[in-house]
Amino acid sequence: MGFFSSIFGLFGFGAGISVGLVVGYFFFIYFQPTDVQDPDIRPLTEQNSESLQRLLSELPLWVKHPDFDRVDWLNKFIEYMWPYLDKAICKTVKEATAPMIAEQIPKYKIDAVEFETLTLGSLPPTFQGIKVYTTEEKELIMEPALKWAANPNVTVAVKAFGLKATAQVVDLQVFVQPRVTMKPLVPSFPCFANIYVSLMEKPHVDFGLKLVGADLMSIPGLYRFVLEIIKDQVANMYLWPRTLDIQVLDVAKAMRRPVGILTVKVLRATKLKKKDLLGASDPYVKLRVSEDKLPSKKTTVKHKNLNPEWNEEFNLVVKDPQAQALELHVYDWEQVGKHDKMGMNVVPLKELPPEELKTMNLNLVKSLDAIDSQNGKGGRGQLEVELTYKPFKEENMPTESNDFGTLMEKAPEGTPAGGGLLVIIVHEAQDLEGKNHNNPFVRILFRGEERKTKQIKKSREPRWQEEFQFTLPEPPTNDKLHVEVISSSKRIGLLHPKESLGYVIINLADVVTNKRINEKYHLIDSKNGQIQIELQWRTSS
Repeated sequence: MGFFSSIFGLFGFGAGISVGLVVGYFFFIYFQPTDVQDPDIRPLTEQNSESLQRLLSELPLWVKHPDFDRVDWLNKFIEYMWPYLDKAICKTVKEATAPMIAEQIPKYKIDAVEFETLTLGSLPPTFQGIKVYTTEEKELIMEPALKWAANPNVTVAVKAFGLKATAQVVDLQVFVQPRVTMKPLVPSFPCFANIYVSLMEKPHVDFGLKLVGADLMSIPGLYRFVLEIIKDQVANMYLWPRTLDIQVLDVAKAMRRPVGILTVKVLRATKLKKKDLLGASDPYVKLRVSEDKLPSKKTTVKHKNLNPEWNEEFNLVVKDPQAQALELHVYDWEQVGKHDKMGMNVVPLKELPPEELKTMNLNLVKSLDAIDSQNGKGGRGQLEVELTYKPFKEENMPTESNDFGTLMEKAPEGTPAGGGLLVIIVHEAQDLEGKNHNNPFVRILFRGEERKTKQIKKSREPRWQEEFQFTLPEPPTNDKLHVEVISSSKRIGLLHPKESLGYVIINLADVVTNKRINEKYHLIDSKNGQIQIELQWRTSS
């Protein structure tokens, strides 16, 4: 009996498990509990403010304000670089505060003030978002939202009368939204001359302060009093429109603004080398300052003369006397065809003593190439000139800025007393549409004179950044400026190798009144085209 009872027991156990699994699976599939409800799934846009606060305890600014951009890449970069940034910032703080502390401690009869420990902790600041503004001026404006819940360890020791006291700053929290303006933008690295920082609202600051091991901020009333003082002091110094000004570059050097005038008097040339086969040559002189986009000055043509006398005077603008040079080229005028080069020479401006007349007799050469074999074959003649470099005085240097933050210069010496200098700066164009091609350049017409920018090929949004100057005997109050954008192509077979992309006529009365105008103009005969033109009227007063 024992054997059979064991066999039947095992059989019943296996049969019971099999039946139980089948019945359980049947109930699991075909019977649903009545106390379970389907979740209510709705998009975030349909949630109320309380539900959103429960779901997301802290919304980043790029969610609440669409004009703020995400900068996760920047936060990731700072996170990786923070151990090195921490050491670099702390080192800079120590070096910057050392002279200030050394200057102040004698006033209070303190022996020494030094950092025992200085570290910003392991938690880097994070940017919740950043807003960037676009303007018509040469500036970049951005508003980053910065939050920093740090664990710094800053311990300062003060020694006086043989005693030592320590103060420690811990558990720092800073929430701030500054406005950072970088202007003016310049063509020298880092491409901006000044940084202006201001706060758009009072910052939130929270920290712990331990003195001799005790947390002073735990004293009732002292915590809020100290924080309010800090907020008010920071707001009084940097709350917009007040700014913290940081100079990065010298604007005059970075913008290559005029620093002086070079007066050149071309006296005469002697023993010029004959270029024409029949008869004498017809020489004239072209002169310019190197690294300058302004057109060259020219003397009159002396016909059939190898020893001409001019006695003609010219004024040239100097922007960097240490790097620039005066270039003198003598040409043989031809009525038809290309003018022949008779010789040239260069005078570095750094060799000219300021405010001192210097007469120079220059030997003309074919080129400045030392290995040019033509330079040593016979004389090309001499050119005699008088040079005077007159640097601007401090009171005449451009130091004050206008409402736009751009330095306004005065007209150079030699400008007519009742007149001035009209400056036209062609910045850029947008949405240009040519029917056959888009190779735009700008043509400027003013009082019968024509000036052109360089041509930019295959571009609907070209940037020129070219400057043109007109010296006028009187203000152009009743004058108009004609600006036209033209596209041209040299491809063979085109029916229209040149076409107009639009034009604009600007009344110059406003620039005489306001001294400076920087605007975008809609191009006439263009669907959406615009061009940005800056106009300045500079006087000597």
